[in-house]
Amino acid sequence: MERFILINSERNRIKVFEPFEDVSKPSPSIDAMMISYGCVYKRSSKPVMKGSRVETIEAAREEYKQLLDEGWKKTSIFSSFF
Repeated sequence: MERFILINSERNRIKVFEPFEDVSKPSPSIDAMMISYGCVYKRSSKPVMKGSRVETIEAAREEYKQLLDEGWKKTSIFSSFF
């Protein structure tokens, strides 16, 4: 799995979807997604991340689809910061 970054239509909020590995288990597996969210104050500066949470892959897919329906777009502008 790879990391996905979505930005809203006003270009002031982002959400980062990335695989979450549970390292507490003997064999780490990816069965969840970490969703980080933050604010963008200047396009040329690093976004300010406000928090994150871990969701099941299914819940993360539903949220991702809902955000796309609301007008959020996939971006790679901030990939260098993560």
